[in-house]
Amino acid sequence: MTGRELKTVSEERQAQVDAVLDRFFSLAKNRALSFGPAYVRLWETLESNTVGGKRFRPRMVMTAYEGLGGTDFQASAYVGAAFELLHTALIVHDDVIDRDFSRRGGPNVSGKYRDIATTAGIPLPGAEHRGMSAAVIAGDLALFNSLRLIDRSGASDEVRARLLEIMDDALFASAAGELIDVDFSLATALPGVKDVLTMERYKTAVYSFECPLQAGAVLAGASEKAVACLGRFGREIGIAYQIVDDLLGVFGTEAETGKTTMGDLREGKRTVLIAHATTTEAWPLIAELVGKADLAHHEADFVRDVLTTSGTRQFAEGLARDYTTEALTHLRSREIPAALRAELEPLADDVLSRVR
Repeated sequence: MTGRELKTVSEERQAQVDAVLDRFFSLAKNRALSFGPAYVRLWETLESNTVGGKRFRPRMVMTAYEGLGGTDFQASAYVGAAFELLHTALIVHDDVIDRDFSRRGGPNVSGKYRDIATTAGIPLPGAEHRGMSAAVIAGDLALFNSLRLIDRSGASDEVRARLLEIMDDALFASAAGELIDVDFSLATALPGVKDVLTMERYKTAVYSFECPLQAGAVLAGASEKAVACLGRFGREIGIAYQIVDDLLGVFGTEAETGKTTMGDLREGKRTVLIAHATTTEAWPLIAELVGKADLAHHEADFVRDVLTTSGTRQFAEGLARDYTTEALTHLRSREIPAALRAELEPLADDVLSRVR
C-alpha cells in the first residue's frame, strides 16, 4: 500500500470515529432538550472540546485492530471514540485541577463558563468557581459515556467485558498518576527522575498508548501474547513520548507544542528535566527561577542554557531514545505481524524526530 493510500485509509478511519462522536453528541443534545437550554449548552460546550484534537488514541485502537486482521471498522470506531471521550473527560478534569481556563488557544469548559459568569456580572472568584463546577459536571458525563460507547460497539459479551476491563485499567492508572502529580505540587522535596517517570506513565501513557493498542488487539481477536506485547510497546513508547513533551515544554516552539514554552518553567512543573537538574551542581543557579510566576524571557533563556550546559537536556534526550529502543524490541516480537510493525515503527521515529 502506498503512502497516499495509507493516508486515505487513516482519514477514512478518523471519519468513522468522528461520525460516532457526532451521533453520540447529537443524541445527547436532543435528550438534553427536555432538561432546558442550559443543559443543552453544557453538552455543546463539551462537544466543542472534542473538536480539533489529533484523534491520537482512536488511531492507536484502529491501527492495532486493522493490523491484526480486524474487519468490523464500525465496532473499532466505537472503541476508538470511547478512548477519545475518555481523553476528553480526563483533560477537562485535569484543567480543573490545574485551574486552567484555556486549551488549544481558546477557552476550555472552565473558561467558557467562567466567561459566561463574568459577563453576567459575577465577580471573578465566583465566576471561576462557576466555570470549574460546570467542567466537573461535563467531565463526569464524558467519563461515564466513554464506557457506554464500549457497550454500543456491537462486540460480543466476552470481548466487551475484556474491553471494559482495559478501559477500567486506563482510568484507574490515570487517576493514580493524577494523584501523584497533585502530591508533587504539595511536597517540599522535589521528586526524582524515577518518580516523575512513574507519574507520567500512570497519568498519560497508560490511557494514551498501552490501553488503546491493547483494546484494538482484543477487539481483533488477537492472542493474549500479542495483546501483552503491544501493551509493553505502548508503555515504553508512551513514556518516551512524555519525556519528549517535557523537553518541548522548555526547548520547543509554540508552533510545535501549541502553548508557550514559558509555562512549564513559570509553573515549576515537575518534569524529568527538572528532576535531573536538581541532581547537578548547576541546580543552585536556577533553583529560584524555576517556578517563578513572573519569569522573564531572558531568565528563561538562562535556565535553558544551564539545563543544556549541565547535561540535563542531553540526559533527557538519551532517556527518550532508550525508552524508544526498548519499545521497538517488544514490537519486533514474533507475536506482532509484519504489517502491524510497519504501521507502528514510524511512531517511534516520530517520537525521536521531535528531539532531533
